[in-house]
Formats: sequence, C-alpha cells, structure tokens
Amino acid sequence: MAQPSMNWVAIDSDPRFQELHQKKSRFLWGLMIFSIVYYFLLPIGAGYFPALFRVKIWGPINFGILFALSEFIVAWGIAWIYARRANTEFDTMSEQINRLAASMGATK
Repeated sequence: MAQPSMNWVAIDSDPRFQELHQKKSRFLWGLMIFSIVYYFLLPIGAGYFPALFRVKIWGPINFGILFALSEFIVAWGIAWIYARRANTEFDTMSEQINRLAASMGATK
C-alpha cells in the first residue's frame, strides 16, 4: 500500500510557514550582504589603500595579514550567529509547523 505524502501546497500556504520563510530569508540575506561586503573589503582596501595594508603591527605581521585572517573569524562568527538564531527561533517555529503538518491533510 502506498504511503500518503505530505500536502506541501497546504503547508506552503500556511501563514506560520510563510512567517518562518520570511524571517529566515530576511535574516540570511542580512548575513550574506554583511559577509560579501566584509569579504570584498580586503581586495578593495588592498587596491585603494595599500599603505594601510602595509602597516606593521608586530614583527612581520602587517594590517593586511591580520585583516585577511579576520575573515576566518568573521565566517565562524556568522556561522555561530546563524546556529544560535536557528536553535532559538527557527527550529521552534519549524517544530510547530511540523506538528501541525499531519493535520493539514495528506495527498495520495
């Protein structure tokens, strides 16, 4: 006997799902814009402000190297921010939708 599948149209049209999708999209677009701007600050800064990127900080370490290494820290920070927000808000909303999905009807 065939297993009934989820009624994805009903789930997609549910206002709770729409709210989850909207909140998550807005949050992810903000993180993506921030990360792209931060990423391109390195080549733009090195191209237009080479003197700044040659400033020695400590021994052979200059500002350019520290800025390039800071991109790893920023990437980890973005991942941490996303994981924290997903665990506190998005997962809670998706669990509620998941529980109600069975009551939204199934298609055969």
